Amino acid sequence: MVGGAILRQLQPRDGVDLITRTHSELDLTDQAAVRDFMATERPDIVILAAAKVGGIHANNTYPADFIYENLMIEANVIHQAFAAGVTRLLQLGSSCIYPREAPQPMREDALLTGPLEPTNEPYAIAKIAGIKLCESYNRQHGTDYRSVMPTNLYGPGDNFHPQNSHVLPALIRRFHEAREDGLDVVTIWGTGTPKREFLHVDDMAAASLFVLDLGKGTYDANTQPMLSHINVGCGEDIAILDLARLVARITGFEGRIETDPSKPDGTPRKLMDVSRLGAMGWTASVKLEDGIRETYQWFLAHQDEFRA
Repeated sequence: MVGGAILRQLQPRDGVDLITRTHSELDLTDQAAVRDFMATERPDIVILAAAKVGGIHANNTYPADFIYENLMIEANVIHQAFAAGVTRLLQLGSSCIYPREAPQPMREDALLTGPLEPTNEPYAIAKIAGIKLCESYNRQHGTDYRSVMPTNLYGPGDNFHPQNSHVLPALIRRFHEAREDGLDVVTIWGTGTPKREFLHVDDMAAASLFVLDLGKGTYDANTQPMLSHINVGCGEDIAILDLARLVARITGFEGRIETDPSKPDGTPRKLMDVSRLGAMGWTASVKLEDGIRETYQWFLAHQDEFRA
């Protein structure tokens, strides 16, 4: 989803020769395959948007997959990029890197200051390792490897799997199917009280390229270690129950919404402090309701692809 959005924004740029591979063409967990790719293509800049991602259910069910695959992807791509002479790299992380009880909104310097949320700790550890890989190559080799930490992302190209998707696409599919099936009640996981921040994927793509394009005088991870990662978000959050009500209205579901407190809530609140990125000159532009409406229309146009 994010990689596709970044490609859409790179394509109009003059003088850019895009080198891409699908997952079926290049397995990023395969060290030899990544080494051969980098050695053959010799890219000038690498953007690492690939990851194994999912919601609470997926993280809880497949913790070994989440930590192994993400660690392998990061280690292979970052090291083999360096071995191929790549001096500029941007990798995308996740807001789950911050402690479960981090002060809100979460600043970049909250990293490694407390315990992580248990339901996605393996994934979070892998994403923290990605930050530290970039930071360490910068310190030792003088490279310019940067990390951006997005809040919860959504938009065209999202994963709408009924069990393994993130909360927003899961709600879109659930409420749409409930309306189609004439159901009177939709039950959502947890108490509905946790608050989450959501960023449209087009905003994330724009922010990623903005950070990549920053001059070394503005972004220098070698002289300013805390800038080895930068938060990306919209600066506003919403309770999950309120989000469910918004999705219900957009999809046309008019029944009752119930909560299931027996299911995990996850972190109580995850709001990013985006003041550093704002001071550099970038802010989000897509409003949540507008973004959900657009994403729902994309889902309607592609829903046959998501049927389990």
